This record gives sequence, structure tokens and C-alpha cells, in this order.
Amino acid sequence: KYPLDSVTFTVNAKGAELHYQWQKDGASIDGATNQTFTESRIVFSDSGQYQCVVSNLGGSVTSEPARLTVKTTVKDASGNVYTLVIIGTQVWTVENLRTTRYNDGTAIPHVVPDTSGWATLNTPGYCFYNNHTNPDYHVKWGALYNWYAVNTGKLAPEGWRVPTNADWAILEKYLKENGYNYDGTINGNKIAKSMAARTDWETSTEIGAIGNNLGKNNSSGFSALPGGFRRNICGNFYRQGINGDWWSTSEMNELYAYSCGLSHDGENLERTYRTHKGLGFSVRLVRD
Repeated sequence: KYPLDSVTFTVNAKGAELHYQWQKDGASIDGATNQTFTESRIVFSDSGQYQCVVSNLGGSVTSEPARLTVKTTVKDASGNVYTLVIIGTQVWTVENLRTTRYNDGTAIPHVVPDTSGWATLNTPGYCFYNNHTNPDYHVKWGALYNWYAVNTGKLAPEGWRVPTNADWAILEKYLKENGYNYDGTINGNKIAKSMAARTDWETSTEIGAIGNNLGKNNSSGFSALPGGFRRNICGNFYRQGINGDWWSTSEMNELYAYSCGLSHDGENLERTYRTHKGLGFSVRLVRD
């Protein structure tokens, strides 16, 4: 799993007492002096042109180049492009999902502006907060989906998925154990500031809260925004600027599924929310 993927380059050469030196973009790679060269734990900066200089007492020859391209973006079925961030062993989209189509090209039901229609929905649906129609708004905040849309398994493009509760747990564990708590400790769950964007969150006087000194947020690059949510009971929109909430694919029972969330006055990632499937929450993607 990315970035634990690896790629191996091999050069075929014949001759006596051959020596090998692999290069990336024309510069020699330290220690890469075998017939094969493996690049492990691939990251975006590993993109480039690789070739091998093979030599012996008779001279040297350089192999044909091979280009390695590591994608820095991903595109959904609607053609929207998302940037990526590597956090530990995971790769996440930086923006909330905003696709209006499943990965098979069919349209996701758009439930607007009828609040009663959303309140009684027990089939897939999406909307934008307050039914905004501005494309720039959609790019910034993403869409809100109910869990029934998540459960189709068709929101993410190939090679990606809506995270499970276990995926969120891996993210939480990595951030806690690698010094992303607001106070630098590795004990307890105080990672909210490291996940939250530096804009749009309401302020707070609580020490360690997201809204306390926004300039110290987002050390992880996750860039979470307080997108708010749509209630299933009445179909109204709530708490943009205050809360960010994201689905997991993990189901609790017939009515509820797991989600996680951040609050402007909180220091931790709330990861085991018991969430009614009819709520409209944001969605992030993680790479398979």
C-alpha cells in the first residue's frame, strides 16, 4: 500500500567484470550499484528519469531511460481534481469530495432544496451546504452525502476508497505517536489542531482547541475545514464554521454507521461517532 509500494528497475548487460551505477535525472544514486535497483516507499519526489551506467575495463554505456511518474492528484467521475497528502503510510485527498456522479458514470441523486425530502431519505443522496450553487464554493467545501451514498461503494475512483473506521484509526494513531498533539506529547488524543485548516474555524479560548490561534493549525497537511452537516430529522443545515464531520464506510447497525469529527473548541479527533445514516456529512478519500 502506498507509500509502501516499490518499483524495481533492471538492466540487461553482457560482459566481464561489469559495474553498475544507477542515476536519477542524471545524478548518481548513492549505493545503487547492482544490476537491479529498487526504490521503496515511493513518494511524489521520486518521480523522474532513471537509467544505469554499465562499465568495465573496456568502457561504459548508459541504458535507455525509464520514467517513473508518481501522481500528485486524483480525479473523480465528475472530472474534479483533488490534491494529495501523505500522512504516515496513508495517502489522503486534501479536499472534501464533491463528485455528483458515481464511478460508473451514473448520477448521484441530488436532494435540494426540499428539506422534507432529505429528512425522509433512506436511499443515496447528496447536496451542498445551504444548497449553494457557486462552483468556487463547491471546490472549497465539497458536498455532503448521506451514508447510503457512501455504502454504494461507488463514490471513489479506481484505486481509492471512502475510509473505514479502521483507516481513521490508523491516521489517529500515527498523528498521536509522531508528535502531532498540540502540546508535542505522544499521550492522549490532542491531534485536532494538526488536522484542521488555518482558516474558517470559529475562534475559541480553550487551550489546544482548533479555534485557539488558527495559525498553529494543520501541521499534518490534512487541511480539514468546518463544513457543517445536514440533519436527517428536518433536512436543515447546521454548524458550518464550527464542526467538520466525515463518514466512514463502517456500519454499526441498521440505522447507524461510524463517522468522525472535529470541533472548533475541541483538541481531539472524535472518531467513534454513532451517526444516523441519513445525515449529510463530508467525505474524504484514502488510497487503497
